[in-house]
Amino acid sequence: MSANLQELYQDIILEHNRNPHNKHKSPDCNNCHEGYNPSCGDVVTICMVIEDNVIKDISFTGEGCAISQASASLMTDLLVGKTRSEALKIINDVCSSLCGGNGDLSKYGDVCALTGVTKFPMRIKCATLSWHAAESLLHEE
Repeated sequence: MSANLQELYQDIILEHNRNPHNKHKSPDCNNCHEGYNPSCGDVVTICMVIEDNVIKDISFTGEGCAISQASASLMTDLLVGKTRSEALKIINDVCSSLCGGNGDLSKYGDVCALTGVTKFPMRIKCATLSWHAAESLLHEE
C-alpha cells in the first residue's frame, strides 16, 4: 500500500472518530445489541429500526479507541437502507477481509480505510466489534 493511500485511510479513520456519523440512540429504535471487547475495554451498542426486512435507521453508542468508533460510524453509513440479507453479506465480507481474507472492500467506499488494521492483529477486534454486534442483532430477530 502506498504511503499516500495509508495517509488517506488514516485521515478517514481519524475524521470518523472525531465526527462519528449516527452516534446516538435512535428514539424509534426497536432492536439493540451490545458488543464488548474484553481485551481493551471497547464497548459499542448498535441500534436499528428494521421495518419490512429493511434497516430504516441505524445508530450506535459506546466508548473505545479511534478504530472501534470510526468502524461503527462507517458501518452505520453503509448498512442503512439495506435488507437484512444484504447487510449480513456486507458484514461477512468486511469481517472476513479484516480477519485475513482476500476480500476487496473498495466496493464499500470508505470502509476500505479499515484494511490497515490487518497489519495489527490486536486491532482487528476493535475494527470488527460493531460489525459483529450488528450481525448478532440481525440474527436475533
